[in-house]
Amino acid sequence: MIDHSTIQRILDAADITDVVSEFVTLRRRGVNMLGLCPFHNEKTPSFTVSPAKGIFKCFGCGKGGNSVNFIMEHESLSYPEALKWLARKYSIDVVEEEETEEQKQLKDERESLMIVSAFAQKYFTRNLWEENEGRTIGLSYFRERSFRDDVLKKFEVGYSPDGKAPFTEAAQKQGYKMEFLEKTGLSIKRDDWVRDRFAGRVMFPIHNLAGRVIAFGGRILKDDPKAAKYLNSPESEIYHKSKVLYGIFQAKREIARTEKCYLVEGYTDVLSMHQAGIENVVASSGTALTSEQIRLVKRFTPNITIIYDGDAAGIKASLRGIDLVLEEGMNVKVLLLPDGEDPDSFAKEKGASGFREYIDENETDFIQFKTRLLLKDAEKDPVAKARLISEVIRSVAVIPDTITRSVYIKECSKLLDVNEEILYTEVRKQKHKQNDEFRKKEMRERRDVQPNFFEEPQQKQPVEIKPTEFLIEELEFLRFLLKHCNTVIFEEEGENPNEIVEVKVSEYMIDELENDDLVPENPLFRKIFYEVKENLDNENFDPWKYFIYHANSDVSKLATDLLSEKFIESKRWTKAGAFTEKEEEILDYLVPRIVYEYKLMRIKLMMAEIELAIDSASKENNFDRIIEEQSKYMNLKRVEKYLSEKLGSRAIN
Repeated sequence: MIDHSTIQRILDAADITDVVSEFVTLRRRGVNMLGLCPFHNEKTPSFTVSPAKGIFKCFGCGKGGNSVNFIMEHESLSYPEALKWLARKYSIDVVEEEETEEQKQLKDERESLMIVSAFAQKYFTRNLWEENEGRTIGLSYFRERSFRDDVLKKFEVGYSPDGKAPFTEAAQKQGYKMEFLEKTGLSIKRDDWVRDRFAGRVMFPIHNLAGRVIAFGGRILKDDPKAAKYLNSPESEIYHKSKVLYGIFQAKREIARTEKCYLVEGYTDVLSMHQAGIENVVASSGTALTSEQIRLVKRFTPNITIIYDGDAAGIKASLRGIDLVLEEGMNVKVLLLPDGEDPDSFAKEKGASGFREYIDENETDFIQFKTRLLLKDAEKDPVAKARLISEVIRSVAVIPDTITRSVYIKECSKLLDVNEEILYTEVRKQKHKQNDEFRKKEMRERRDVQPNFFEEPQQKQPVEIKPTEFLIEELEFLRFLLKHCNTVIFEEEGENPNEIVEVKVSEYMIDELENDDLVPENPLFRKIFYEVKENLDNENFDPWKYFIYHANSDVSKLATDLLSEKFIESKRWTKAGAFTEKEEEILDYLVPRIVYEYKLMRIKLMMAEIELAIDSASKENNFDRIIEEQSKYMNLKRVEKYLSEKLGSRAIN
């Protein structure tokens, strides 16, 4: 367990803008920061960070919270694990008791896989630098490739010793279970044998955005025609190759700073470019580029340059995948290296200044590059040229921005010597085709969930409100309770002569619900309600900070939602679309009104339940129960009338 004072130090140090900027490129918008949400795919930023309040909120997908919540959500960590992550970031020491075996077993599978992967990385790295086999074989390979020690240590490369299962045996001796060694793909187990997957290979750990090892790539060093040159970890709970880019953790800050990302193919390409001083580089590790990988880059920059060696066949094979980059609204450029060169060799040959100079002089807009590349095969063949035009226009058509699209059409018109109007017509055809495909897909999805209209219609059931769901009146009640908790709204005469007693918003709201026994069963509502009540006499109680940084992530998220500005900007207190007064100026009017609206909502729900009970009793011919329920109903009807009169014509239905 982490003690309270340490937690407070972590929360005080964790600046929300600093934390979120590790993963999202933020730009200032007034007093807040704005960026693309890391939790869902969006092209228009709706992810807002409030430095003053210490919260984030996405008004697209609804996720929100504080620094701890962000790390929990983004990195799939528990509350204590997220606190440790922040503690490491801000160099805060967290002293804990050593975990018992029972506590280790209680860790979820995902964290267990992370722990096994972290052990493997340390094991492989130690073997490379400290063991004779690792130095002789693994380190010698890197020395021959002219890699510096600082670069090797930066990427935590290592060496997996040759043999049947030296790594697996070492891991099991340390108490790591075969179940997780198998699931990470580090060990392969059959009925009668076990072996290391990466035996005899130099190892490239693959990190997630937070810097945790989630997988490995291994390069074989001995001549074996039956073995793959490169071997990657299989898919697992923590590793999905389509969602990962090698080197993104080491490159993310430089990508955001330079507003540019270079994409290469292999592990050593990334290492060599870092060694040459170009650090805003990632690798797809030989896989076809995916939408998830593109969005990963887009969090930090909209600008990407894809670097190719001189293999024309390989470039043509990858062109279709790059259309995905255009579709995401990215600015794509292509850099073709001289024949016989790859980013690894070229970076070592040219160095940082030479490589950058070559990039500046030779990187080309992707559409121009694609047109010129395909035009070579179609110069004297009209049919091939027609196919080329369709191929290029298909790429142009996926670009979401209309202005950018029209600029590309103008450029293609010059390159292909084709009238602009013809190209516009082709783009419209392509867009129409894409829309048709989208509509067909949508219709298929709708058809899958449509009811059978030939079945007997079912009787309409009353809407059931789940314990974790809220009605608008409940949310508004909690919002006022948190936002204006310590504000005095009334003054009353005390028991002694000339004594004036001040009544706070929290005291009034809590008394009103408890006196009428109307505190709902919703567990989140009750938790917030009663924790506010417990702190009524605490002069230092700050409900804003208390609940936003609450250990319960559901409470923290709800508090963030309630206190985020777009929730607060309610049209309830407006006339003709303009605010008449600020909330704070009319609390003596608003707070009782909120309480009355909440009570009216509860009364209406209770009356609806009684109506169902009366209907049920009628079917059973239970006249005693009918009379009993009708009596309750009439009493509630009188209360409803009283509350409606209190609220007047502006009552919320």
